[in-house]
Amino acid sequence: MTYRLRPLYNLGGYLAAACLTLICLLITAQIVGRIIDQIATAVGGERIGLAIPGLSDISGFLLVGASFLGLAYTFVHGGHIRVTLLVGRLPPALRVWVEVFCLSIALALALYLAWYLYWLLDDSIAFNETSYGLVSIPLWIPQSAMLSGVVLFCLVLIESLVQTLIAAVRAPHEFTIDDSGHE
Repeated sequence: MTYRLRPLYNLGGYLAAACLTLICLLITAQIVGRIIDQIATAVGGERIGLAIPGLSDISGFLLVGASFLGLAYTFVHGGHIRVTLLVGRLPPALRVWVEVFCLSIALALALYLAWYLYWLLDDSIAFNETSYGLVSIPLWIPQSAMLSGVVLFCLVLIESLVQTLIAAVRAPHEFTIDDSGHE
């Protein structure tokens, strides 16, 4: 399947990878800080106190960003779990309409999630909500990543649905599972 917005979906994937890389770097920095503290006390010195305050909160927010920003990228590259045991045995003309039905349900659910994430983000901005952890982080930051990821996911579902509908109308007897977004 050809996606016109593939660069946008790739950007979401790269941002998800950046979130995971940042988690790794922060945790590595925390570990190195603890090792340096242990070495300093072992040689008779004072603890330096190299620690990243609120690391678990920050890592959690970055994980949320990675999870949501990577949705569209994962869909484009066929990484989402799909149960094709039954659908793969259907005749192509029926299979294409089952795929349209499944994509429609997925799109409806993703749009519903996007709608409520938008209002959650709006409330967080209006009430200036922050996290309860050691470091006070405005909640609109991770919520923006969530909403952006779900909007990208909605876009890729719309593209897939339109292309599958075109296949259903033009040549339903030639439809294969690979036409549904898997490469």
